[in-house]
Amino acid sequence: MSVLTLLGIAVGLAMDAFAVSIGIGLNAEHVSRRTTVRLAWHFGLFQALMPVIGWLAGLSVARWISGVDHWIAFGLLAAIGGHMIYEAIWGDEEARAAKDATRGASLVVLSVATSIDALAVGLSLALLGVEIWYPALVIGIVAFVFTAVGLHLGRRFGALFGKRMEIVGGLILIGIGVKILIDHLS
Repeated sequence: MSVLTLLGIAVGLAMDAFAVSIGIGLNAEHVSRRTTVRLAWHFGLFQALMPVIGWLAGLSVARWISGVDHWIAFGLLAAIGGHMIYEAIWGDEEARAAKDATRGASLVVLSVATSIDALAVGLSLALLGVEIWYPALVIGIVAFVFTAVGLHLGRRFGALFGKRMEIVGGLILIGIGVKILIDHLS
């Protein structure tokens, strides 16, 4: 596999993490270095691990996962996006300010949702007979960088446009879920 092909795959996989991190940044009151590294680390780690898991799963699980991976990603992103919209409209302002999408269950769910496509890439690489370790490392690093950049871009837009951007962030997550669903169903 050429380096250019690998980078293309890594960038393609990182786009979901990039878009989700923009959505998170839109709603953040403050984005510290620690928050950036935490989110980027988790997204990068999951983006690197999912192809390895897919690669190890091999052909026996490929049919089962390829039939539902888009539904899993859609469901996770739609649930979190819907919750963000609900909280923006009807939620408690103080509780919302205390909520941090870069911690706890939300972080894990978003990490899985943004990296589920990487599982299929790992399966594909197994079918092609490509060793997984170097591609997984490149995919993880690219996702880390895209997540960090997206979080800060989202924060700047959020500062410009105010608290209403939480609704936009939720819509972005739902939109990514719908896009994943449409891509896989068509």
